[in-house]
Amino acid sequence: VQLQASGGGLVQAGGSLRLSCTASKSTFNYMGWFRQTPGKQRELVAGMSSEGVINYADSVNGRFTISRDNNKNTVYLQMDSLKPGDTAIYYCAAADRWNYFYRDEGHRAWGQGTLVTVSS
Repeated sequence: VQLQASGGGLVQAGGSLRLSCTASKSTFNYMGWFRQTPGKQRELVAGMSSEGVINYADSVNGRFTISRDNNKNTVYLQMDSLKPGDTAIYYCAAADRWNYFYRDEGHRAWGQGTLVTVSS
């Protein structure tokens, strides 16, 4: 199974970016995004079930919007009002079980990571 992510880049604070991630297999129950900065653990940004249940990290709630197209096996992350603190490598992730996606990093499928840089 492969996850192909795209859409990262450099943007000024207050700007927007949209990330996309397409899975090579039929729809995962859970898809979403994690991010990582040097010296820190990977953290959840947003996750979404195939039924539309969404979870956001507190730090992005109200600024980021996750969505998915199950017919295209694709999940999106619309990032608005970006802050320098959002600078990170963003990883697409997917799993078939809730606990695998939200609790067990070893059971997630991962995309290759895309760099988001927000300048002040």
